[in-house]
Amino acid sequence: QIDDLAEVDYSLSSLPAVFRPFIDLDLKGVVFPAGNYTDSPYVPASFTIPDQSDSMLHLAFSEYFFQTSSFAYYTAGAFNMTIAEETCSYFNINTEIFGSIIPEVAKYSVTPYPVMLKLMATEIPVISLEQDSFTVEIQGSMEVLAVLPDSTTQSLFTMNIAANTSISLNIFDQKLMGSLCLNR
Repeated sequence: QIDDLAEVDYSLSSLPAVFRPFIDLDLKGVVFPAGNYTDSPYVPASFTIPDQSDSMLHLAFSEYFFQTSSFAYYTAGAFNMTIAEETCSYFNINTEIFGSIIPEVAKYSVTPYPVMLKLMATEIPVISLEQDSFTVEIQGSMEVLAVLPDSTTQSLFTMNIAANTSISLNIFDQKLMGSLCLNR
């Protein structure tokens, strides 16, 4: 079990190959929703690790591992979140801010009200491995709601979101560091 949402099956995909300087151990890592071992819609592709005899340990993760992870977390609802009034008030996000950008919101909400944001992935995020980084494509929607004085909410608008990000990992001073770039 990875967490409350997902589990991993890391069974051997072949018998270990023992050579004089090393052991080659192939594991097939499949991530699935917790308590719901379902077949993945993805097909694993074989890959090879470049020969580097100067390292003590090599770990490699395939696109298949990341694709099944994305599928499991999407199925479990991990990509759906609500950013509540407390967080929005910390950043001072209210209907007045949206009213200055979207005139229809200004017409509807004369009094500034706090807002709540509901974010939801509408498709399974796509993860692709590249030479020095990996990309994540996310399709989703965001609903913006005004929180009225009686604690009820009123939907202001919904927008569709398509994001494509690149993430590259590097090791600096013996620490794994990542950099995130929004491509579009």
